[in-house]
Amino acid sequence: MKIGIILGDQLSLNVPILQHLDKFEDRLVMAELADEATYVKHHKQKIALIFSAMRHFAAGLQDAGWQVDYYCYGDHDFSGFEALLAACYGEAEAVLVTRCGEYRLQQRIDECWEQESGIPVTCLDDSRFLCSPAFFRQWAAGKKQLRMEFFYREMRRYTGLLMEGDEPAGGQWNYDSNNRQPYKGKTPLPPVLHFERDDIDEQVLALVEGHFADHIGSLDDFQWGTTRKQAQQSLDHFIAHRLPHFGDYQDAMVTGEDTLFHSLLSPYINIGLLDPMAVCQAAEQAYYSGEAPLNAVEGFIRQILGWREYVRGIYWLLMPDYEKENRLGNQRPLPAYYWTGETKMHCMAECFRNTIDHAYAHHIQRLMVTGNFALLLGVLPEAICQWYLEVYADAFDWVELPNTLGMVMHADGGYLGSKPYAASGSYINRMSDYCKHCQYNVKTASESDSCPFNSLYWHFIHRHRKQFAGNHRMKMIYGNLNRMDTAKVDAILARAESLLADPDAL
Repeated sequence: MKIGIILGDQLSLNVPILQHLDKFEDRLVMAELADEATYVKHHKQKIALIFSAMRHFAAGLQDAGWQVDYYCYGDHDFSGFEALLAACYGEAEAVLVTRCGEYRLQQRIDECWEQESGIPVTCLDDSRFLCSPAFFRQWAAGKKQLRMEFFYREMRRYTGLLMEGDEPAGGQWNYDSNNRQPYKGKTPLPPVLHFERDDIDEQVLALVEGHFADHIGSLDDFQWGTTRKQAQQSLDHFIAHRLPHFGDYQDAMVTGEDTLFHSLLSPYINIGLLDPMAVCQAAEQAYYSGEAPLNAVEGFIRQILGWREYVRGIYWLLMPDYEKENRLGNQRPLPAYYWTGETKMHCMAECFRNTIDHAYAHHIQRLMVTGNFALLLGVLPEAICQWYLEVYADAFDWVELPNTLGMVMHADGGYLGSKPYAASGSYINRMSDYCKHCQYNVKTASESDSCPFNSLYWHFIHRHRKQFAGNHRMKMIYGNLNRMDTAKVDAILARAESLLADPDAL
């Protein structure tokens, strides 16, 4: 008898081990383990989503004739798979597992599972991604600097998505310049998709509330789908109601509107309930059938085919050294409001509210608000990386770490992005209505009520002049700084220093 391990982010019928096992002779093992649920203090909704999705997936496998041993949290004493395998499956001839998404766990599989259980372990490559680590290594070989745009074009050619012969659909590879409109309320917002909760959902929600009460977040407004059918309904809903306007407003932010036209599909893709290629093909079909414009479809596909695959490639190319990068030398702790949401900065408070209530915030809220502020403040990269990993339902180390450490914090020295995504409050004001509701003044940088983003932005630019003054993409910024009156610069820096002295007071 062979044992097949299915991890909580491998809930796909295309998971490779299913092709190598006999449903009548072998057994599948799934387990809700303390090691995985608590190595960081994951948001309650993230744990609930994964546990409920695991239980639904296991039930589906059993209905299909597989022999499944399922270990529910609280019903066993095994903290990790090594102990479980040694205690329950010592007579097995082999253990099969699909390579996981996190270096931390993959290292334990490679170094500990077989040694501690005494059972031979075979690790199969995860075929559910569109770019294998080997393909990415081959593409990256010999390049002094990697750029996502060129990788994305290679993946378009490789997959044929939005390609017309050898040329990109519409004659351009990238329509990002069309996708930066603020939302003014003229376009009706899409309807909200609701799911009925079954007994499995209710049992898991009660379990999470009881066992993880000290974790961030609330379960009061748990809206995630937990089955493959519900994930597919979410995809269909996005294509019909959100994708047509996704491109125009993908960077927009509005007080009280937590999702706008975003897909909400990343958690389902990342745990296996949706196949990334099928998601891209559904969006592509919407373009060719005239249901969605090219700028929206291309922008959406780029997020999956481009950024998602690109950051995974970088993760497996550079780990484990990558997670230790801190090229800007940042050391500050995260302010307390990253967990409480209690801050006078309205933009930050809105993003924290969304995060705490839903284990969600869209990419601009993460990159240009909470992430941008951590960059300007000089937060220790490890601290902000762990926070993102904890609080978002779609956060797994392979996708979260490069995005946060590289794109948000520029801690890798520009390996992932050619310039830091630092911005003043002007960007937030342009793309949202947040500043209209804030007690800080987004028009000034040196006054006692000036927007903290403004003061800290120029402090960041000033203190990192040595690193960035020679960056051609920042030439205009340093030109503006050099033309500022010395007294004005001093006043801005003094205001910033007062903020840095007590960031928790903001």
